[in-house]
Amino acid sequence: MSDAIHIDDLSIAARDGYPLAATVFIPAGEPRGCVLINSATAVPRKIYRGFAAYLAERGLAGLTFDYRGVGGSRPASLQGFPARMRDWATLDAAGAIDHARKAWPTLPIAVVGHSFGGQAVGLVPNNAEIARALLVAAQAGFWRLFSSPEKYRVYALMRLIGPPITHAFDYVPSRLGLGMELPKGVFLEWSDWIGRRRYFFDDPTLTALENFPRYRGPLRAVGLADDPWATPAAIDLLLSGFTGTQPEHRQVHPRDVGAHKIGHFGFFRPEHRETLWRDAAVWLGGAA
Repeated sequence: MSDAIHIDDLSIAARDGYPLAATVFIPAGEPRGCVLINSATAVPRKIYRGFAAYLAERGLAGLTFDYRGVGGSRPASLQGFPARMRDWATLDAAGAIDHARKAWPTLPIAVVGHSFGGQAVGLVPNNAEIARALLVAAQAGFWRLFSSPEKYRVYALMRLIGPPITHAFDYVPSRLGLGMELPKGVFLEWSDWIGRRRYFFDDPTLTALENFPRYRGPLRAVGLADDPWATPAAIDLLLSGFTGTQPEHRQVHPRDVGAHKIGHFGFFRPEHRETLWRDAAVWLGGAA
């Protein structure tokens, strides 16, 4: 990581005023654009630190943040903590876009959305502020669209085992196997969507779906061939909501970048600096 860039932790406000832990990455010279990174579910912002620093070394200011109930945005106790998955998009990601616009009023804002973070691009009410969006392993997660045998594990965890445990604890304990604790409302909404044939597109209560067509910038979706969650069919289902643009869907096999495996989370590992990261930086810089 270069000493020439400046990295600061700070607190930003979600659209309802909830404080979100965030980190800003400032290039040594005048930035030519800025990149907001929307995290995947149950993934803290620190996972994207290396990638954001890499972009800053190439002149793109960056902002990472934790959704409410996750990482640095987690309260002392998740029991009784009111949060839904839709709040991560319509309140938290939207607030991060607001912050980026205030911090860099004249720069184009690009967004990298990992998994749920890519879904959030369609749901945020202010996605017209986004100049271009790179979706990484982002999908509409109906369980039957996952690869076998993973889809059966997901169904058992999300539809059979998880809900009663979540109700019993009033939150999702880390030992359930999702990587970290999650708010009750987030998990239960996610569990509901996973069981719907068109994922959240089939949720009549999700009024934020009206924001999908409002995104009109360039959109590239990167799928990884060995990712059992974001399969081509699941990615295409998510992309079908972006009717205001013409999405580009690229599939990458690990051998294409000299890797043995990448999977759902591997894109952001530093061994991909000269392949996946370099290509992403060039594409994201096109917003400048």
